[in-house]
Amino acid sequence: MRFNKNPLVMVMIIAILSFWSCAEDGESKNSTKPKARGAIGEIILAIDSAKWEGPVGQTLKDIFQEDVSGLIRDESMFDIRKVDPRGMTRILKMATNIVYVTTFDDRKSASQSINALFTKEAKEKAASDPSLYILRNTDEFAVGQEVVYLFGNNEEELVRNLKENKGKLQNLFQVRERGRLQKVILNRKNSEAKVVGERLGLSINVPASYQIAKAENNFLWLRQPTPRSDRPDISLFFYETDYVSEEQTFPQSVLELREKITKQHIFGNPTNRNSYLVTERVYPIPVFSNFKINDNFAVEIRGGWKTNNLSMGGSFLGYLIVDDKKGKLYYMEGFVYYPNEAHREPIREIETILLATELLRDMEASS
Repeated sequence: MRFNKNPLVMVMIIAILSFWSCAEDGESKNSTKPKARGAIGEIILAIDSAKWEGPVGQTLKDIFQEDVSGLIRDESMFDIRKVDPRGMTRILKMATNIVYVTTFDDRKSASQSINALFTKEAKEKAASDPSLYILRNTDEFAVGQEVVYLFGNNEEELVRNLKENKGKLQNLFQVRERGRLQKVILNRKNSEAKVVGERLGLSINVPASYQIAKAENNFLWLRQPTPRSDRPDISLFFYETDYVSEEQTFPQSVLELREKITKQHIFGNPTNRNSYLVTERVYPIPVFSNFKINDNFAVEIRGGWKTNNLSMGGSFLGYLIVDDKKGKLYYMEGFVYYPNEAHREPIREIETILLATELLRDMEASS
């Protein structure tokens, strides 16, 4: 399937979509395209203004501007910069993340500027299969770029497909942004933390900027010093214990384990033993999710923390991981202290680092 102006290469279609591709005649893989630019979490959204103010726009807002779970204040998942498709300048086309949105029945010139990219055959294929709604292309205008086309024969059809695939669309950009961030922050790693982590049975990968605050047989606390007020204070800690029962993975048990660890090891003021960390139970309410991390069952917990003496507070993200082969349970968490500032990106950094952690095999752990 070939487009009229900008031939694209189909690299993935979400849900039940099938693959199709096309390549621009004579285009070299070594073309001198500019490097994509854009802040982490930013998406350029090209869409007709009327469509943005209608049902399609509301659905897109529900997807990309949904609040991040567990933060102590409301913050959207992504920063959306809405632009008119006819105003996609060369600079805008260099953005790291671009989403084009259209319906083929829309005769307004803004939507028509996107529709002109699709051939008659492409539109006929979409007309015959209403489940088709997305085309994903990499490096279309710049190197390191993600361009996504969301389309439908009409608004009702597009809205239905967007709602049905909300989680997949969010995950597409969440995974991509973690990958971008990982390349930056894990370029230089803390080798000392890696050695200490191996004693716990973990392969820990943290930026060199993090320093060890406390290390014991089954516990490690890392902290990123923040000499400036414009940088978040981020801490990471890792804990290992025996896995004896599935009940240890239940939400209440996870909370009890977390507070057992923090009460023993982590204090807002090291000279005040009453300043240990506790979990905020009212707002935000802790949010739990079950999933797999490297084929191991895991529980994710997001929420707010505060010190027991109410002197400090912030947001946190933690993972409980079961290694049933070794009979071990691991809890790892990152928490941020950044008063009156946004916590979304510090939490994204924490998520990126923690998900880069791996369980060591028996032989590696004992060596």
